[in-house]
Amino acid sequence: MFSQSDDEQQGWVLGLLAGLIALVMALVLGLALSRAAAPRPVLPPPAPAPAPAAVPAPVAATPAGLPASAALAAQALSDAASITVEYGVVKFYFASGEAELAAGAADALVDVIKGARGGKKVLISGFHDAKGNAARNAELARQRALAVREALIAAGVPDSQIRLDKPAQTAGTGSDAEARRVEIALQ
Repeated sequence: MFSQSDDEQQGWVLGLLAGLIALVMALVLGLALSRAAAPRPVLPPPAPAPAPAAVPAPVAATPAGLPASAALAAQALSDAASITVEYGVVKFYFASGEAELAAGAADALVDVIKGARGGKKVLISGFHDAKGNAARNAELARQRALAVREALIAAGVPDSQIRLDKPAQTAGTGSDAEARRVEIALQ
């Protein structure tokens, strides 16, 4: 049946296999220990991100993963003054009954000012909601548009390059907070 020669060969193969397994295990363990003991390079702290050209005013954070339109809607629903820039149009939102610009107005107007210096016209459009006295709302929308115009003039945009549209009442499904805005676009 089995000879002693077969047993010797089988023992020799099993011994070689056991040695090979021990060698692989020692190699893996040695690599793991050497990586743990090796000094890790110290990376410099990341550079701060440059400030964006148009800085939106502080708004309640929206959860990650929501589309930008949801963030804008959340901002418009608040009654605080704020600023957004969407597709090259700067939108100033105003608190109810107020005509004061939100903080960061000058920063939001940087691209508009550059465009005006490049010869483009600046179109300012004021909007208001349908609640309350229509004449008072139209006057408030006009005051808001004039406040934006004054900010542009203060930043060096000539009055001859600024065009004010007649205040318009917004209709539809938008919120009243979203209706209280002034939009600026380059033409």
